[in-house]
Amino acid sequence: MKRNYSRKSCLALGTGIAVMASALLWSTPLIASDYSFSGESNTIFRMRKTIDKKNLFPAYEYLRLNMTDNRSDGSGVSFYFGAWGRADLRDKSSDSSTDAELQYAYLTYRAPKNNTVVSIGRQFISEGVAAEQVDGLYLRNDFAYGIGTAAFFGNSVITEPTYQGGTTVYGTRVSQTDKKYYTVGLSALKSEYDNNSRYREEEGLDLWVRPLQQVDLTGRSSYNSITNGWMEHSYAVSYAPFSTLRFGTDFSRINFKDYMATVTTAALSVYNPVLTPFLTSKQEQTAVGVKASYTGIKNLAVAADYKFYSYNQTGDASYFGGKASYTFPEELLIGAGFHRMDGETDKLRYLELRAFASKKIGHADLTVDGLMVSYDKDINGIKNSYSITGAAGYEVNQKLKIGADIEYSKNPDFDNELRALVKAIYTFDTKFAAEGGSKSEK
Repeated sequence: MKRNYSRKSCLALGTGIAVMASALLWSTPLIASDYSFSGESNTIFRMRKTIDKKNLFPAYEYLRLNMTDNRSDGSGVSFYFGAWGRADLRDKSSDSSTDAELQYAYLTYRAPKNNTVVSIGRQFISEGVAAEQVDGLYLRNDFAYGIGTAAFFGNSVITEPTYQGGTTVYGTRVSQTDKKYYTVGLSALKSEYDNNSRYREEEGLDLWVRPLQQVDLTGRSSYNSITNGWMEHSYAVSYAPFSTLRFGTDFSRINFKDYMATVTTAALSVYNPVLTPFLTSKQEQTAVGVKASYTGIKNLAVAADYKFYSYNQTGDASYFGGKASYTFPEELLIGAGFHRMDGETDKLRYLELRAFASKKIGHADLTVDGLMVSYDKDINGIKNSYSITGAAGYEVNQKLKIGADIEYSKNPDFDNELRALVKAIYTFDTKFAAEGGSKSEK
């Protein structure tokens, strides 16, 4: 599954891939090319008080960079980099007052034909049953008759030093596609410890089917070969007889013991007291839902939904209701929703009311969102739980946006809770054209 790396090794990995990327991207081109360099910086300040009276004021910086060389023959080379850092300005939000992580740093080559892609570095893999962050190699290629293949191999990444999981991870997915009607994929993943013993072995089926223009079916099933049980089945069908009317239904079944037998984060460990009853028993959740939405009246959108949850050991619950929104002239949007949760425990018996409004004034965006939950019986002495959120954003120019959110809430866990967030988003991009070895900035 995941492996612990020091910040020094993460920095070395990112630097090494960046050097390789620069060598490939900026070497003298033999054919016409378009170079581009872009990125985004997100600076975020959060403010809140915890239940144990700590004042948390962490500052975060998220940085994303992309460099791309698109060749005239349809091929291309790209480098992607993403990292974040945190510094606590008041009380510690974790064991350390600072933290940082290299999220991704990988080099990608795209061939002009057959949808061929080769990527190397720290990257996120999403192929069938695989949803992994790895330091390794990823390959993809399409063949004749709609057959496509993908494979990956590498070391799993973990940022929690005390968590032990698998180290080496590898997998593959094979698919057959008719772009108009269907895609069917079969995938497998295996993860091993350093001594080559088994940590994870999973197989899966995923599909997309469009038998008619108005009908879409999507779904997946995954199997755990170590526990010899189905982890998950999840399928959804949508039907749109008109552009303004859409119906949908979905079905899912999760076996928690098989699904979380080898978890990808310590938060889902069997030592988590909230999740232990699910992981140490044969608890299963089955959910069946239906929904409908209509936008046939100008500026008005309405929707209704119903979902039934069944737990084979802890009872059932139904969640149902609807919502509506209306757009006025001058970019004013208002909406409201009503839902009922009707379950077999006190925490799952309540009415939920929501109202929201948003308004655009020049370069500014304003939003207010209110949510109230009224329990049938008091939960920790609380009958009505609610939260009110206000958000404002301002576009200084095409590259710089600033914003702030503030939320006040009262619930069974907090008598009064106040959270605030201030953020600044800066984007940048530069483009060059090169032909025959010369470069000119656009």
